[in-house]
Amino acid sequence: MPTLHRSMAPALSFNGGFVDTVGFLALQGLFTAHVTGNFVTLGVSIVHGTSGALAKLLALPVFALVVGLTHLAAVSIHRRGLTPLRPLLILHTLMLALFGVLAIGLGPFHDGDSSAALITGMVGVAAMAIQNAISRQHLNGAPPTTLMTGNVTQGAIDVFALIGLRDETQRAAIKQRLKPIGWNLLGFTLGCIGAALLYLAVGLWCLGLPILVAIWTCVRTFGSSDSV
Repeated sequence: MPTLHRSMAPALSFNGGFVDTVGFLALQGLFTAHVTGNFVTLGVSIVHGTSGALAKLLALPVFALVVGLTHLAAVSIHRRGLTPLRPLLILHTLMLALFGVLAIGLGPFHDGDSSAALITGMVGVAAMAIQNAISRQHLNGAPPTTLMTGNVTQGAIDVFALIGLRDETQRAAIKQRLKPIGWNLLGFTLGCIGAALLYLAVGLWCLGLPILVAIWTCVRTFGSSDSV
């Protein structure tokens, strides 16, 4: 895995946990990154009569549409002889910044189905959809940065595989695979905890932190041969 990707993935994982947690807290249970989880919270909304059902229904198609458009943009950039990582990270940062501005300016959101909450929520979903596309297609060899179930599964398999494995070459390969998984899980966990604590302290202004992290990922690409 390139050095740039190895250092960037945990930072994006931090943002994945952070933004998903803030979205859930501020937008009546909306997951901006783990969009399939919205089907669960949609059921909760129906049973308890709480707001936000429309946003949860829209999240998956909006997410899929933005992922598809991000892929087409990457193909177009590649055809021009450029590497898509940097421009996609810049686009992701801009969308995340817009999400933060809308959340701070229009929130708090007591009605998850209000136009303000819907617009803000879908911008957040779009930002995280771009991050998912980047993670899937442009961070070579890096584990996912938002959906941690696969990382936990692979990590558990690898840990238990090491218990009875004697071949040193295979053990070394498994340990090498475990390192980025561990860093991403740590980043995501810190993002979730940090989001909860900062949300309690400063409300939606806490979204300034993931925006700064996203800006750092953009700056990190300059001067790196991995992104040019």
